[in-house]
Amino acid sequence: MVIPLRDRLPTRRTPWVNRLLVLANVAVFVFLQPWAVPDACTQQAFFLEHAAIPAELTQGEPLDAREIALTTPAGCALSPIEGKPVYRSIITAMFLHAGWAHLLFNMLFLWIFGDNVEDRFGHLRYLGFYLLVGAIATVVFVLPSPSSPATLVGASGAIAGVLGAYLLLYPRSRITVIVLPLWFLPFTLPALLVLGLWFFLQLAETRIDPMSGGGVAYLAHVAGFVAGFLITRWLGHRKPQPRLPPVRR
Repeated sequence: MVIPLRDRLPTRRTPWVNRLLVLANVAVFVFLQPWAVPDACTQQAFFLEHAAIPAELTQGEPLDAREIALTTPAGCALSPIEGKPVYRSIITAMFLHAGWAHLLFNMLFLWIFGDNVEDRFGHLRYLGFYLLVGAIATVVFVLPSPSSPATLVGASGAIAGVLGAYLLLYPRSRITVIVLPLWFLPFTLPALLVLGLWFFLQLAETRIDPMSGGGVAYLAHVAGFVAGFLITRWLGHRKPQPRLPPVRR
């Protein structure tokens, strides 16, 4: 596993949107999700209410009792969520996480790479881009399994879109990484290598199983990355930036 620690690319403006996205993800996990409750039934009930679920998105309505039973831990008696706004869950699911490790790794990638993409896009356009690529990642993940009752949570699809944009915009940027298990020996590598390797690992896992046995939605990662790359190219953000004084971080 290659874990990025930081990049060496200064920004011209304060990345307020990226910081708020990180803060929102952490706040939702800490204050709204029942992460401290060991009861699997309570956690599953929360995800059924707020997560994106392929079967709901294709049917346009919440899961029925039979479908809920297919994805609920044994011993849980959960009822259908009446009136759930199923399409809004495409957005709300981006701010939910399955555990501390899931949250922390996602926020690490977003913190390192998102500020520079926001710097190039501008604040509002970056926010729209983030939500759009996250939604595209979810929709593409649904396509091969439209009747699945599995709950999909996490910012990974949107963050993968940010990585795709960063790769296109800053392929020569230098990224300091550690490679497990050699955590004590950091390397500095070009973004093209770090993010290119990350993408091909996701693609390899997708060819094996779009969702691994560990519950990782690799297809959403690939879709988000490709969407971010293509949208950035379409927007023409490969043009040189104006020469402005950098803001120190």
